[in-house]
Amino acid sequence: MNNFPYILTISSEKGGVGKTTLATNLAIYLKAMQENLSVTIISFDNHFTVDQMFELKGHKTQGTVEDLLTGTPGADLLHQGQYGVNYIPSSNNLTELYQGFKGPMALCRMVAESGISGIIILDTRPDLNILTQNALYAADRVLIPVKDMPSLENCKHIFALFDQRGIDKKSLALIPCLIDNRIKYDGLFKDQRTLLRAFAINRGYRCMDTYISKSPKVESLNTNPDGKIYPIISHARETEVHSQFTELALDILTSYNQTKEPRAYLYHQWQTEQEGRKKEAFLARLEGVLPHCVICGALHEGEGSKGFYFETADHTSRGFLHSDCFTGMLCSILYDLHPRSDLYQLSLQVIRESAGTTIAVFRPLVDESGQPRLYFQQLDPSGTPLLERELSLDGFLEGVFDGIRDQLFLLLNESMTGYDGKLRASWLVVHPVDEKRPEQVLQDMAYRRIQDMHRLVSEMTTN
Repeated sequence: MNNFPYILTISSEKGGVGKTTLATNLAIYLKAMQENLSVTIISFDNHFTVDQMFELKGHKTQGTVEDLLTGTPGADLLHQGQYGVNYIPSSNNLTELYQGFKGPMALCRMVAESGISGIIILDTRPDLNILTQNALYAADRVLIPVKDMPSLENCKHIFALFDQRGIDKKSLALIPCLIDNRIKYDGLFKDQRTLLRAFAINRGYRCMDTYISKSPKVESLNTNPDGKIYPIISHARETEVHSQFTELALDILTSYNQTKEPRAYLYHQWQTEQEGRKKEAFLARLEGVLPHCVICGALHEGEGSKGFYFETADHTSRGFLHSDCFTGMLCSILYDLHPRSDLYQLSLQVIRESAGTTIAVFRPLVDESGQPRLYFQQLDPSGTPLLERELSLDGFLEGVFDGIRDQLFLLLNESMTGYDGKLRASWLVVHPVDEKRPEQVLQDMAYRRIQDMHRLVSEMTTN
C-alpha cells in the first residue's frame, strides 16, 4: 500500500483551538521520528501559515492547492520544504471551487490518484464547508482539537455528519489543546483536561489521553521580531509541550504502521471494481448491437457511418443507423416525398439539422378497424414534444413498398416485428450520436441518460 497515503485530518469548527499549530508541528515531529517516511501537509485555509513555516527561500513554487483540487496530480505539485516536510502551496481561491465538490468522496479520489505516499496531514478551515467534509471523509484518522466547552459543543456537528453518511466514527478522536495546567478545580474534576475529557466521554466521543498544554513559550514561536514561525521541536524542547507532541507523534506512527489498507487504497479498490462492472456492462451492451444498419442492410464501416443509435423499449433490438439512411427516411415520411422528387433534397437539409438535436420516438398503434398505424414524435433533450404525427402503415403487413415509406418499413420490420410478422407492443427510440465516437453512447453515464429518456417516454405512453 506504499503508493496510497494515510490521511490525517485536523478539523474543528471553532477557531483559536490550536488546529494549525497542531498540524504543522505534528508534521515536523513525524518526519523527525521516522526520517524515511514521506510527510506532506496541505492546508485548505487561507492564512498561508503552512507556506510561511515550510517554504525554503529561493525555491520556485509551481502550482497550488487550487491545482490539486482541479485535477493536477498531487505528486506534480509537491515542494520539499524545511525540516524535510513536503507541502503544496496554499491558495486563497478555494471558495470558488466548492461547487465542484458535489459528492463526499471527491477528495478521497484525488488523494488516491495523487501519487503521494506516506502520511498526508490536511489542515482545514474552521467550518464544515464541502471541502472540509471531503477532508473528514477521506481521513484514516481525524483529530478534533478542543480547548473549552464551546469547542466541545461544536464537535457534535462533525459526529452528526458521519451519522448522516453512515460512516464509522472510529476515525474521530478529540484531543484537548491549549490546556492551562495552572487552572485547578475543587471536586471530582481537578483540571481542564480531566473536565473536558469527562464531558466528551459522557457525550459518546472518543477522547485521547494525550493532550497539548498552553505554553507562553510555544505561543511566542508564532510571533517574534524575526517575523518567522519556529517549530516546537527545535525552539521549545524544554517545555512540556515537546514531550506531548512526541507522545502524539508516536501514537500517529503506530496507527500508520498498523494500517495496511488506508482509505485511499480502499477507495481505489472500490473504484477499480466499479470501473470493471461498468466495462462489463458496456461490453454486454455492445455485444447486443446489430452489426448493420437495419434501414439499408449494409454493415457499418469507417468513421462517420454511425450517426444515430436506436433501441426498443423491450431491449430486444438495438443498433446504429447510417445518418443518410435515417434522415432520408424522416424526410420521406414527414413530408410525404419520394427521394427522386425535386423538393426532397431541399427538405433534407432541414431534417438533418433537426434530427441531430432531437430524439425520435416510433410507437405502433392499431386503429378501430384493426389496421396498424404509427405514432411518431420528436422530443428535445429534456423530453418536451416538438413534433407529433400519426402515420399510416398500409401495406406493411403485406410487404408492399410505395417508394416513400420503404425505409420506414425496413426499420420496423427488422427491429419491431414479432414471430408472427406483426409489430410488437413496444416502441422504438432513436438518439443522435457523435459520428466520430458513436460507441460512447453505450458508456455508463451516456447510457444512463438514454435510460432516463426511455423512462420518460414510457410514462408518456402510460399517460
